[in-house]
Amino acid sequence: MDFDLTSEQSQLKDSVERLMAARYGSLEARQGLAKEPLGFSEKGWGQFAELGLLGLPFSEDEGGFGGGPVETLVVMEALGKGLALEPYLATVVLGGAALRYGATPAQKERIIPGIVEGSLRLALAFTEKQSRYDLNDVATTARKAGGGYVLEGAKSVVLNGDSAQHLVVSARTAGARRDRDGISLFLVATDAPGVTVRGYPTQDGGRAAEIALSGVAVGEDRLLGGVGQGLPVLERVAEHAIAALAAEAVGVMEALHGLTVDYLKTRQQFGAPICQFQVLQHRAVDMLIALEQARSMAAYAAMMVEHEDATERAAALSAVKVQVNRSCRLVGQEAVQLHGGIGMTMEYLGAHYFKRLTMIESLFGDTPHHLRRVAEGGGLAA
Repeated sequence: MDFDLTSEQSQLKDSVERLMAARYGSLEARQGLAKEPLGFSEKGWGQFAELGLLGLPFSEDEGGFGGGPVETLVVMEALGKGLALEPYLATVVLGGAALRYGATPAQKERIIPGIVEGSLRLALAFTEKQSRYDLNDVATTARKAGGGYVLEGAKSVVLNGDSAQHLVVSARTAGARRDRDGISLFLVATDAPGVTVRGYPTQDGGRAAEIALSGVAVGEDRLLGGVGQGLPVLERVAEHAIAALAAEAVGVMEALHGLTVDYLKTRQQFGAPICQFQVLQHRAVDMLIALEQARSMAAYAAMMVEHEDATERAAALSAVKVQVNRSCRLVGQEAVQLHGGIGMTMEYLGAHYFKRLTMIESLFGDTPHHLRRVAEGGGLAA
């Protein structure tokens, strides 16, 4: 198979990398952007829109770029290298996938143009305090009332939930808390009566929010997909999230590996650069091998995320997450060890790459969770 990028994909890659270099050229620049009220620069978000990045997954008929998983891989890898703070994952990958798989044509016509132009941001509110990684563990309820629904419940660790204008909320319209049936998705405005948003910084420099829903009234037109048909949409969103995070992790690991090798070449010990010590060379090579393993799995994820067979697709994406998680841990820990004490200081860029890798490792399922899924699915080979 040909894994080379097309000329258009190469141009996209160059454009995003130039944008990241201009906006995140130093740790000080990133920390300055993180102090903005939303945790990122709205001007920078506008630049994303100008480049067409916010319309990437949407069809040209919907006003988008018409890109696919490979284009998403290219963008997410560049964002990983730059440690970007913009809510691209939350709005374009998660929110965009929810719209693509769940929204009606009328809903898409109403929402997508705002995303593409940068005036509207989405956040996926699906995690609850008790749910861990189980998408079907939903205690939030949606009770039928008049011509719509009334939502009651709470959502936790909603990525960039405090900068979103709308939330995609999972709520139970029927069944018990852990039933797979009876879960519906609703589009809820963050300024709607009864919605409380408490934002806070995350360990990797990003933002998340706790969402409380108390008597939130929504109309029938706010239901994404059919009643009780929300779980299949959530599962597709999670698969796209894993593919995107795999690509971002590759970008982060590539940058951290390069930073570590440069440090080994400049750090002097016993009158010589420590890169001359063979044991340290071996450890740097171990980092490179883990990086390349993750890179191959990110490409595999881009190939499989739109595979027609749901069983094969789920097993493949879980296998991707297992390997990427393992690579994240090895590359991050080795980078800290090879740097010594400086590798854990907040004044050093490497520590922030390490934190992002640690966060990626736990997003949308840790290693034991996905190992179990692969085993339950019979593995990758029939």
